[in-house]
Amino acid sequence: MPAPELPPAYDPADVEGPVFERWSVGRFFEQPTGGDAPFTVVIPPPNVTGSLHMGHALNNTIQDVVIRRSRMTGRPTRWVLGTDHAGIATQNKVEQKLAAEGLSRHDVGRERFVELCWDWRAEHGSIIIEQLKRMGCSCDYSDEHFTMDEGYQRAVRTVFVDWFERGLIYRGKRIINWCPRCSTALSDIEVEHEELDSHLWHLRYPLKEPVGGRDHLIVATTRPETMLGDTCVAVHPDDERYRDLVGASVVLPLLGREIPIVADAYVDPSFGTGAVKVTPAHDPNDFEIAERHGVAKVNILNADATVSEEGGPYVGLDRYEARKRVVADLEAAGLLIGIDDHVHSVGHCYRCHTVVEPWLSDQWFVDMKPLAAPGIECVRDGRVVFYPKRWENVYFQWMESIRDWCISRQLWWGHRIPVFYCDACGWQGASMDDLESCPKCGAAVRQDEDVLDTWFSSQLWPFATLGWPDKTPELGFFYPTTVLSTARDILFLWVARMIMSGLDFVGDVPYRDVIIHPTVFNAEGKRMSKSLGTGVDPLDLMAHYGADGMRFGLMLQVTGNQDIRFSEDKLASSRNFANKIWNASRFVLMNAGEDFEPGEPVVETVADAWILSRVADLASRVDEGLLTYEFGETARVLYDFFWSEFCDWYIELAKPRLAAGGAARQAVLRNLVFVLDTALRLLHPMMPFVTEEIWGHLPRSGPAEAPALMVAAWPDPVRLARYRDEDAERSIGLLQELVTAVRAVRARYGVSPKARLAVAVTSPDGEGMVLSSMADDVRTLAGVGELVIGPDVVRPAHAAVAVAAGSEVYVSLEGLVDFAAERKRIAGELEKAESELARVSKKLSNEGFLAKAAPEIIEKDRAKATDLAATVAKLSVQLAELAD
Repeated sequence: MPAPELPPAYDPADVEGPVFERWSVGRFFEQPTGGDAPFTVVIPPPNVTGSLHMGHALNNTIQDVVIRRSRMTGRPTRWVLGTDHAGIATQNKVEQKLAAEGLSRHDVGRERFVELCWDWRAEHGSIIIEQLKRMGCSCDYSDEHFTMDEGYQRAVRTVFVDWFERGLIYRGKRIINWCPRCSTALSDIEVEHEELDSHLWHLRYPLKEPVGGRDHLIVATTRPETMLGDTCVAVHPDDERYRDLVGASVVLPLLGREIPIVADAYVDPSFGTGAVKVTPAHDPNDFEIAERHGVAKVNILNADATVSEEGGPYVGLDRYEARKRVVADLEAAGLLIGIDDHVHSVGHCYRCHTVVEPWLSDQWFVDMKPLAAPGIECVRDGRVVFYPKRWENVYFQWMESIRDWCISRQLWWGHRIPVFYCDACGWQGASMDDLESCPKCGAAVRQDEDVLDTWFSSQLWPFATLGWPDKTPELGFFYPTTVLSTARDILFLWVARMIMSGLDFVGDVPYRDVIIHPTVFNAEGKRMSKSLGTGVDPLDLMAHYGADGMRFGLMLQVTGNQDIRFSEDKLASSRNFANKIWNASRFVLMNAGEDFEPGEPVVETVADAWILSRVADLASRVDEGLLTYEFGETARVLYDFFWSEFCDWYIELAKPRLAAGGAARQAVLRNLVFVLDTALRLLHPMMPFVTEEIWGHLPRSGPAEAPALMVAAWPDPVRLARYRDEDAERSIGLLQELVTAVRAVRARYGVSPKARLAVAVTSPDGEGMVLSSMADDVRTLAGVGELVIGPDVVRPAHAAVAVAAGSEVYVSLEGLVDFAAERKRIAGELEKAESELARVSKKLSNEGFLAKAAPEIIEKDRAKATDLAATVAKLSVQLAELAD
């Protein structure tokens, strides 16, 4: 149970652990089957090697927000939890550990290495799960999944065997992305491309025999070492310059191999010389040219990116050393025509950042085109909806030009490919069970050495975690899931593949909504990375700002834009917001005391009607905002209501009635408790800890209340709509404008808060009557003594003027301000502001400055000029007021 009363100050460290423990003991995270309209989210399974980063923090906050709202509405709600075995990442970790002991995986053997990977998972796999708890994520921790669990392995094997038997999985020689460091293939979308400064080398290829007086061709390349694997030169069939050369041969420099000149429409005759060297084993486009023309495919690199035996005198050299040697030898032979500076895109391994090699290799592939067609259709017909919607076009572009998926990886940790080979009779096949003997001849069989791409198993996550391939009650009830929240960088790696496999095996889409959340960059717009020193640790942020401060601060930064430039200031203001919620709640609870009589809210003043109308509006806007995934706007609405409308206005308006005692005190307390209760419920999805702790202290009207806020009823906007009152909102709006205007004058002239001001308001009859009815509230909130309101009010001498509520407001400064000193002070400030504005304006009118300065500097100066202009205008008005 919560502490007997709220301590004087909110300390997240004292609250978060005990609150989470109460949730766990109450088993509020768990959700059995049964009920109507289930709401299911599957967590994007974090790598078992991972720890929390800012992308996790944002995404898991988003998921927890939608999960908590749904749970409070009474829908059967489940957040499926688990981790991914992370083939390359985990294997790298274990290999690093072995290397520290002077060993390699080959020293210990495959079976022992896999055991070590399981040991590593047992030791480290729970780290990120505990970090999710630290964030307050309300996953179903009683049913944690892992992509290498026994049941999950059966699901993976079922998919492989099915696709294999249907001919969708095949083995063939293809150009794949090869990481020499990780010694494995990578899919296209596991390769990160970077623009790098390099060179373009122009080479002379001699013709075997002169043709029409020509004895050579000139080709260009960014990778001169690959010329060792050239097997033809291609030109466009319509290129008049080379038409007579098609069918002739050139002699490959350095190696002396004869290679043909072929005509192929792929060649762009306007690029370079229009003649292209073709290296089929090291470029996917060259591979296709070689397929069309039947030329050889010569692989000149080994798996470790050293030159193979096909490289002649360069055998054994590292690829970059070979480049230097090849260029030097070409130059010595007079075959290097020139070198140009050149910027081009170079692929890197997403895991270790090594430059990848396009490499000809035997690999397993999935034919994706038959699977892609239904995946496209389900988005076009609205069964799957992307938020923001613009991501649908990105999805379509990739799906409509989809390439076959290389699914084999040369690793030991992962789902081993269930294909078996009989060397005796040549049989091969895929099997659900491990085979020892050939089903055809009875001889011993061997299993394929490779494992499956990690994403092959991850694509089954929405249904394999619910028991598929068995037809479990969980699968029947919770599938399809409701919403997936994820980052844009795995839209193709994961999101699209889940859609295709879900349709293919379960017959329905895996989720209805897909949220593509923004990417979190640092304040300078750079990618967050611990290794680059640009990262921010969410655990440090939670230690400093509390989990709620971090969560709400992140939500405030979510907009419809693609990226977030992380602002720690938003977390600081969110921590202050948590303190504000705590202090306001403590004020209400201290006033409620033991004599408080719970009951329905009651309208006795226009302020009561106003706050109930505002909380009804809040419930509607928050509900709509969360249903449409407008997290940033929803956070701002919550912040503004609680801090401004509830704390700054209604609590202040309530204080005189609280002091009055009796029935008036009881009535306003009921309203305070009701509004606080409703606001806490609406805040809970984003700020679960502080709201849960406070809610546990609220007075209860009976034993039927929920045992915890996280399972309490969500405010029903339809039911609350009965409190909407436009007249009350208009009336308090007039009051707020008037009070704000008077406070602004007080602040502008430095008048003491204790001084009672004389205020006159010239107001039309309608507004005047409304304001007159709230005269006592104006006096209390604005520190006003004499207050005159009417249509014929005359401005007194030495009065500041403000406009509010459609009226002119005169605030007498007589006896409160030293006019001569104030005029001198303001004149000085005005002169200084005008001078600075002139300087900045001159700078911004300088074409040379605008042409050379960085855009952010220009923007900063323009903003400064705008601020200075506003300051000049304000000071001019003040000076004019004091001249009277």
